[in-house]
Amino acid sequence: MNLWIAVFLGGGFGSMARFGVSYLTTSRFTKINPEGTLISNILATAVLAIVLYYFHEKEPLTNSMKAFIVTGFCGGFSTFSTFSYETIELIKHHNYLYGIANVLIGIFLAGIVLYFISKWVS
Repeated sequence: MNLWIAVFLGGGFGSMARFGVSYLTTSRFTKINPEGTLISNILATAVLAIVLYYFHEKEPLTNSMKAFIVTGFCGGFSTFSTFSYETIELIKHHNYLYGIANVLIGIFLAGIVLYFISKWVS
């Protein structure tokens, strides 16, 4: 499969997965609620870690599959731009504690997920 097509298709599936997670977790809220973004980013990190650590060592993937999953799906499923927007909106609305917590929790959890998955599959 062409790498461009693989990334395109993976990105579409990742974006739809992200929309689904956000819809399920934040559809009841009218104000900024970064839970959906946090969940999507952590799940995308877990998928990325599994692919990069498990499949790299145990069952190598083709370049097309890696492009589909890592660049496409994980890129579409995670979102740094929405994470940044939601953090700034929290701060602009004087929710400083939530804004700072959003950054710290998001980065900390992603690091923990990567660390434990790397240990689990090694």
